[in-house]
Amino acid sequence: MTEENQAAANAENKGPMMSLQKIYTKDVSFEAPNAPHIFNEQGQPEIKLNLNQKVNKLDEKTTFEVALTATVTCTVNEKTAYLVEVCVAGVFTLQNFNDQALHQTLGVYCPNVLFPYARQQVSEMVMNGGFQPLMLQPVNFEQMYTQQMQQQAQQAATATKQ
Repeated sequence: MTEENQAAANAENKGPMMSLQKIYTKDVSFEAPNAPHIFNEQGQPEIKLNLNQKVNKLDEKTTFEVALTATVTCTVNEKTAYLVEVCVAGVFTLQNFNDQALHQTLGVYCPNVLFPYARQQVSEMVMNGGFQPLMLQPVNFEQMYTQQMQQQAQQAATATKQ
């Protein structure tokens, strides 16, 4: 390919580009504070899921670490059966994004990529802890992102009124 053709091809590829560099486990924790007595408890388990996301810029331009933390607490008769925390992270390269598209991609697309890995690790840790298998339901990160943006807009509006 001649230099002119390469320059033309590069000019055409100025649209947004994204690549996933790596997915890895950043942190895991499993606790069964009331074992073995909790295995004899009768009652309906109550499962609580908490998701947190953190974005770190790894260089001045295009590389980001997105870390998704899933914390699952299971209680039976108000006693903690288990507590699982899994943090899965990914290194993403995002080029040629405007600020809004970059923010939305980091807040919606990247957690969607990471969630199946976190869900798998949570499931394995719960089973290895001697409990019934737990399969976390899919999460709508787009809806969560929209709600978060609405809350931030409302907070900004009330802050300017004061």
